[in-house]
Amino acid sequence: MRRKIPSTASLLAFERAARHESFTRAAEELALTQSAVCRQIASLEDFLGLRLFRRTKRGVTLTEAGLSYSRQIGARLDAMERDTLSLMAHHGRGATIELAVMPTFATRWLLPRLGEFLSQHPDVTVNMNNRTRPFLFADTEFDAALYFGDAGWPGTEAHFLMRENPTPVCSPRRLAGRARLTPAEIAALPLLQQSTRPYGWREWFGSLGIQVAHDMTGTRYELFSMLAQAAMQDMGVALIPPFLIREELDSGRLVIPCDHVYLSARAYYLIIPERKAESASLLAFREWLVDAAAQYRAVAGLG
Repeated sequence: MRRKIPSTASLLAFERAARHESFTRAAEELALTQSAVCRQIASLEDFLGLRLFRRTKRGVTLTEAGLSYSRQIGARLDAMERDTLSLMAHHGRGATIELAVMPTFATRWLLPRLGEFLSQHPDVTVNMNNRTRPFLFADTEFDAALYFGDAGWPGTEAHFLMRENPTPVCSPRRLAGRARLTPAEIAALPLLQQSTRPYGWREWFGSLGIQVAHDMTGTRYELFSMLAQAAMQDMGVALIPPFLIREELDSGRLVIPCDHVYLSARAYYLIIPERKAESASLLAFREWLVDAAAQYRAVAGLG
């Protein structure tokens, strides 16, 4: 049976026109005439049996159906382009791992070590894109994910890497010439919050047997890199694992005002869908990453 798939030319024309809500700009990007783009869009609408754009005197706007379709088609065209570029880059050999990562962890911990894996496996390419929250692998092109939290993703394997040791950090100016601050003095400062770890400060104070009424109050940031920057700008005190801000600590841009450290209950995991668990490239990456994390835990004292 013939597939119900529109022509690639009409999909490309629609994707560009939808992105700009302009046939003229789509034509410019595709090096076509405006009338050619109009014909491709009209052909696609005839194929689908519905309108994708509303035509007005001031131009075109997407219909609800057009908006939904543009999101789906855009993602699939991006995936097709990635697959094509990967095949061209490897000349049909090797493998590519599409890895979802938490940006600060990937930048500060994974990337400084990844060269070792790539030197051992020169035919494997590891592409990374940011994901800070759980998702369904079936809805994405990802082969695996680095994730901090609980390991219970349905239909996946979870491989333990390490726990965190969140520690208060602030600008040295917050110390006002003192070497340390007490937990009570830290509680009196603005507490910068990490949005993916909303109970971070409560758990830290709780590990000291202290209750702080406003421990979940304060400006929220999604990334540790944002928290670090806010702390360096004297906006408050942040709770960050030292291994993610080693450069800032070594340079003195951030300091640790209180030495109390505790290990988080949640942890970093490599998450792999069960359907891809036997992939040779993923098996090699998993073995290398789990070993690298074990070596780091032994040195850093992380559980």
